[in-house]
Amino acid sequence: MTETAAHGAALSDIAFVVAIASILGLGLIRLRLPPLVGFILAGVALGPTGFGVIANSENVNQLAEMGVLVLLFFIGMELSLKAFVLTLKQAVLVASGQICAALIVAVLIGMGLGIGLAESVILGFIIAMSSTVVAMKMLDDMGVLRGEEGRIAVGVLIAQDLAVVPMLIFVTSFGGDNINVWSISIKIVLSVSLLGGLLWWLGQRGKLRVPYAEQIENNVEILALGALALCFSAAAISGVAGLSPVYGAFVAGILIGNSTLRSRVIPIIEPIQSVLLVMFFLSIGLLMDLHFIWDNLWLVIAASLGVIAAKSALNIALLRLTGSSHQTALIAGLSMAQIGEFSFVLAAAGLSASALSGDAYRLAIAVTAISLLISPIWTSLMHRVERVASAGLTTYREAILEAYSTEIEEVQRGRQAIGRTVFHTRVRYRAVRLAVYHRRVEKMAKQEAEGEVEASGTEDAGGVIDDISAPNKEQADTVKE
Repeated sequence: MTETAAHGAALSDIAFVVAIASILGLGLIRLRLPPLVGFILAGVALGPTGFGVIANSENVNQLAEMGVLVLLFFIGMELSLKAFVLTLKQAVLVASGQICAALIVAVLIGMGLGIGLAESVILGFIIAMSSTVVAMKMLDDMGVLRGEEGRIAVGVLIAQDLAVVPMLIFVTSFGGDNINVWSISIKIVLSVSLLGGLLWWLGQRGKLRVPYAEQIENNVEILALGALALCFSAAAISGVAGLSPVYGAFVAGILIGNSTLRSRVIPIIEPIQSVLLVMFFLSIGLLMDLHFIWDNLWLVIAASLGVIAAKSALNIALLRLTGSSHQTALIAGLSMAQIGEFSFVLAAAGLSASALSGDAYRLAIAVTAISLLISPIWTSLMHRVERVASAGLTTYREAILEAYSTEIEEVQRGRQAIGRTVFHTRVRYRAVRLAVYHRRVEKMAKQEAEGEVEASGTEDAGGVIDDISAPNKEQADTVKE
């Protein structure tokens, strides 16, 4: 096969997988579930360890990395400094508590399993992160994204996203035998200081005025290309400077988000971001090793459920300790119970830096993907438990009716719809049978009428023959005589 034919076949395979992922995503949206679940499942099913439609995910991974850059760029644009400042103290305390607890647990587990310190720290970083996309989607579906629960959860998620930058610098510096602590410290202090100074400066002044804004604000092409150029240029400069490229993309997003063109750029960039996010979550599914999961099934299941349960309890406790009400802490804490999309980036950085072993990388990918898949179900289940507990019910019947009241109503409406459909179907069926019966009666009556006519005609014909034959018979008799 020539190189051109092979390239065309690879593009066809990618197009097929993306089409399947999009269809699954639409189906899950119909079921009121995050579409990213469908993207991940499509990648798992059609990836190298599934049906093997895509044997090499390198091209998809490159698009996925672009998706990460645009995601952070978009998060930076949507960052509301005023809203973030209102929750800054609590968000920083909760995010710091999450990271510290995850690091302590990971280091203790690493000591028990004989894992090195660097690998334990990376696993701690991976566990600490939550998914901004999934959490905001669930909060929006519950109708609390703009409320107290959503405001606090988004603040914590933004604080986590800010922490990704020093984490990536830390992880990429683990490569090699010798770790330069001073270099790592300088990079982290520099990145945090620049970001903190930028946020403070933007908070002290109004919106940034972009040159020639009036001439370009209605030009979609210039706005889209200009925003993407700024995003990738800042990412490239940040990477060349020894910082993470996502840091530069995030800073560029903050600048655009605090400019007079923010309201114009966001609707234009959002579809591009959505397309690249499809590729990102699709690549997550492609990275999942089904053979590894099957060989270590109980370990993967136990780790996934353990991480979600532990993060749920920790998030709720931290939010309660920092002043949130019980209901707010429950909803916000459960929405952040999964492992986030940036954990894949941290895992990939650790693997490329040779600081994370292959088995640890595959385990991290599997646990992260499974936590994303079951997070909506987990949140729904925990919310039902809270609803039952707050209602003060005593019998199982009352508890079930309260917990599944929505589903019971849907089932009742479904039964009513099915009953109406069956009734109308039976009416139509009886009408058809009646019509067939009348048609058959008419046909039989017509056949009987035609039979009587034929019988009458035969008798008349016989009479005529007799009449004709009579003279001949007389002539014959005369001849005989």
